[in-house]
Amino acid sequence: MPRIRQADVDEVKARTNIADIVGERVSLKSAGVGSLKGLCPFHDEKSPSFHVRPQVGYYHCFGCGESGDVYSFLREMDHVSFTEAVERLAGRIGYSLHYEDGGSAPETSGRSRLYAANTAAAEFFRSQLLTPDAEAGRRFLGERGFDAGAAAHFGVGFAPRGWDGMLKALTAQGFTREELSTAGLVSTGQRGVYDRFRGRLVWPIRDVSGQTIGFGARKLFDDDQGPKYLNTPETPIYKKAQVLYGLDLAKRDIARGDPRRVVVVEGYTDVMACHLAGLTTAIATCGTAFGTDHIKVLRRVMGDDNASGEVVFTFDGDEAGQKAALRAFTEDDRFNAQTFVAVAPDGLDPCDLRLQRGDSAVRSLMETKQPMFEFAIDRKLGGFDLSTVEGRVGALRAAAPIVAEIRDRLLRPGYERVLARRLGMDPTEVHGEVERAARGASQSGRQEPSRRDAASEAQHAGGSAVAPVTLASLPRTADVAVERDALMGALQYGHRIDQILLTRALEQPFRTPGLDAVREAVASAPDRTRAGWVTEAVNSVREPYRSLAGELLMTPFPARNEEGAVVSTTDLARRLILRGLEHEKQELLGAVQRVPADSDGGRALRMRLRDIDVERQRFTES
Repeated sequence: MPRIRQADVDEVKARTNIADIVGERVSLKSAGVGSLKGLCPFHDEKSPSFHVRPQVGYYHCFGCGESGDVYSFLREMDHVSFTEAVERLAGRIGYSLHYEDGGSAPETSGRSRLYAANTAAAEFFRSQLLTPDAEAGRRFLGERGFDAGAAAHFGVGFAPRGWDGMLKALTAQGFTREELSTAGLVSTGQRGVYDRFRGRLVWPIRDVSGQTIGFGARKLFDDDQGPKYLNTPETPIYKKAQVLYGLDLAKRDIARGDPRRVVVVEGYTDVMACHLAGLTTAIATCGTAFGTDHIKVLRRVMGDDNASGEVVFTFDGDEAGQKAALRAFTEDDRFNAQTFVAVAPDGLDPCDLRLQRGDSAVRSLMETKQPMFEFAIDRKLGGFDLSTVEGRVGALRAAAPIVAEIRDRLLRPGYERVLARRLGMDPTEVHGEVERAARGASQSGRQEPSRRDAASEAQHAGGSAVAPVTLASLPRTADVAVERDALMGALQYGHRIDQILLTRALEQPFRTPGLDAVREAVASAPDRTRAGWVTEAVNSVREPYRSLAGELLMTPFPARNEEGAVVSTTDLARRLILRGLEHEKQELLGAVQRVPADSDGGRALRMRLRDIDVERQRFTES
C-alpha cells in the first residue's frame, strides 16, 4: 500500500476534532477546563473514567489505561490499519491525500473496500425501489403507512429478483467478486456467484457513525423459499451482536434527552414507525436477541453513569414477546438506567399500532410502561394458581429470586411489598423468602475477575512484569505536587506558554523518577507549538511511566478556565526555575567554603552566586 505523506497525516489530524469522532460512539460531557468524559469504549464500566481533550487531540482512560490520538481510536474501535484510519478521516473532511510515490492513490485497503462496497450496494438498492419491478416493495411500505419520504429517510431499497443485478452493477464500479463475497453481498452455489438478496425489500444497517455495514431484507414474493427476514452474515465489519438498527439516527436525541431514553423495539418497520411518530430514540437488534454487547454500545451512547436514564423495551403481547422480555430482564442489572417494558394494547407492535391508531398511540406507550422488575414478577406469577395456598407458595418461591436480584437497597423493600400484595401474603414471609434467595445466589455465584484483576494476576504469575506508575501511586509531597501540576500544564497548554521560559523550566531535573521520565520526553519535543506534538511526547515516554504521562495529559487542570490555566502553568514554570536556582545556590555556597577565596575557582563561584541572585530577582518579579 502506498505510504501517505507525513505532512498530510499531520494536516488531517489537525483538521479533525477528536471529540466529534469519539462522540459518535461515546456520550461525552464536560469534565473541567478543556476536558470531556464518558464511559470507556474499551472496557465495561459503571462510572465514566474515559477522558478526551479536544485541544490536544488525545484520549485516556483512567480505568483500563487505553490512550492515544484520533488515529489510534479508529484503529482500536474499527480494527482498521493506520492508512485506513487516515484515509477515512481525510474523506470526512474532503481532504485530498498525497502518497510518497508522488500522486494521489485510491483506497485499496481491505476494510475500507468493504465499507465502500456496502455503500455502493445501498445506493443500488435505493435506485431499484423506483423501478416497475419494485411495485411489491412500494406496496408493502404503503400498506404499513410509509411513504416515499419515509423510505428515503431510512434508506430503504429493493433487491431485484434476478440472480446478478447487483453483482453486475458493483463489478462495473470496480469491486471484485472476492470483495463482494467478503462483504456478504453475494453467495456462491451451483449457479456460481449470485446476489445474496433477491426480490426483497432491503434496509441498510449502519454502525453508530453512520457507515453502512450490512443489510436486512424482507421477503415479498410467495415463491421466495428463504426466511421471512434475511440479514448480512457475519463479516469483518458486520457483527450482529454489536449492531443496533437505527442507532445512527437515534444517538443524537438519546444523548440530548431529559431523561436520556432508549426505546428498544423488535423490527425495522417498528423503528420506522416510532421515529415517524416522534419516538426518535427507537432502535432494534438485527436478527439476534438483545444481549450484553448491545448493552455496552447503548450505555456508552447514553452516558449511562447514573439511574436517571430509561431503557424501555417494547414487545408483542404473545408468548414469544414475553420470552424476549424475560431474556432482556436477565441483562437488566448491566444498566445503571431504569428499565421498563411497554406492551401495546391488543399486543400490537409499534408499526401496527401506528397504522391502526395513529402516532399519538405510539407515543402513549411511554405513559403505560411498566418497570422491568414488576413485569418479570407478573410473568412468574402468571404460571401459578394464586387461588390456592400451594399456588401462592410456589409463586413466592419462583418470584423471590427476581426480587433478590434488585441491587438498590431502597427499591428491594418496595418490590417485596408489591410481591406480597400480588400474592395476598404477609410481607414478613415474603421478606424472609427473598433473603433466603439472596443468600443462595451469593453462595453459588462466582464473579469473574475484572480486566485489571486479570492483568494483575498475570503479572504476578510472570514474576517479571513491572506495574505501570500512576498518579495515585505518587508520593504526596509539596515537591511532587509542583512537578505534577507543572507537567499537566506543559502537556495541556505548552503550546500557549512562552517557549523560552518553558524550555528553561523543563531543563531542571525532577526529584520524582516517574515525573522526571515524563519531563525528559516533554523537554525533548522539537516543536511544542505543532499540532500532534503531545501525542508523540507521551508515546515516547519510557515504560513503566507512559500511562502516567497519559494521566497527566488527561487529568483536568486545576483552574477555572483556559486563561487561568495558562497563567498558572506559567507561574509553575517560574517556580521550577527558581527551585533549580535555589538548589544550585546551596551547592555553590557549600563549594565556596572548600575553595580559597582569592583563587580563580573561588572568584568564579562568587560571580556565579551573584548571577543566580540576579536571575532569582528577575523571575520573582516577572
